[in-house]
Amino acid sequence: MGWLGKMLELYEEDAKMAINSSVVTNPSALVALQNLNKITKTLATAQNRVSTGLKVSGAMDDASSYAIAQGIRGELKAIAAVTQGLDNAKGVGKVALAGTTSVSNLLADIRSKLTELSSAGVTTAQRALLEADFNSLLSQAGGFISNAIFNGMNLINGDTSSITVLSNLTGGTLTVGAAYNLSTDAESLAAVSVGTASSSAVVITGEFTTLETSVNTALGGLGADVNALNFQTSFLAAISDATEEGLGNIVDADMAREAARLTALQVQQQLAVQTLGIVNQAPVSLLSLFR
Repeated sequence: MGWLGKMLELYEEDAKMAINSSVVTNPSALVALQNLNKITKTLATAQNRVSTGLKVSGAMDDASSYAIAQGIRGELKAIAAVTQGLDNAKGVGKVALAGTTSVSNLLADIRSKLTELSSAGVTTAQRALLEADFNSLLSQAGGFISNAIFNGMNLINGDTSSITVLSNLTGGTLTVGAAYNLSTDAESLAAVSVGTASSSAVVITGEFTTLETSVNTALGGLGADVNALNFQTSFLAAISDATEEGLGNIVDADMAREAARLTALQVQQQLAVQTLGIVNQAPVSLLSLFR
């Protein structure tokens, strides 16, 4: 016989040995009812933990732990908001970097056309073809610059010099972009005259070099800025994970332990109900006195 059976047997023996002579008050039933209510309340707590997965789901469970948990949840949401801002800035920076890289890739072809145009041996017909290619390349470069837009911002055409975003919860910031105005430099190069070999040669050391320098400066700056954003978002992700783990240590329930506890409480509740039924029958024995 298990311990539950022995306990039930003891309750039955106590009920037989200690017959209450009152039909108004049944102390044994009151004690049994108190035990049943206590077990039912504890069982409800265990059921709530199993269903929610939380040992602290409200202030009534543990006021101080719940208050701490709410503060941590607020920090997690703030970190998520900062990360969102960094991701938006990263998008602007990456699109600007992509546009700048595309222009940089065209510079070799543009330089090649200018070098050919600088040759005095080029015929008039050949020069016309080279000029058309030169202008087409510059038009394509202008398209790369003007279309490098993300969320309404363009960091390489002079419309938006830079954007500054929060990088942490203590007010730190990161800046993406600078005074990169590739559009102006590209337009200056497009406006030059390459009708003669001498004028084309001057362009190589003048407007072309200016654009090339601006492109290289933008590549270096934007690349560094985007890398900084990547590092910061990775750092915030690690902080968020660690914070969430700490929150779990405070509020998460041990499901294996709670499942075992729930089973035990269910058995105790059944036993308490049976015991209450037994002690409620005790006053019936008084009827024999009136026969």
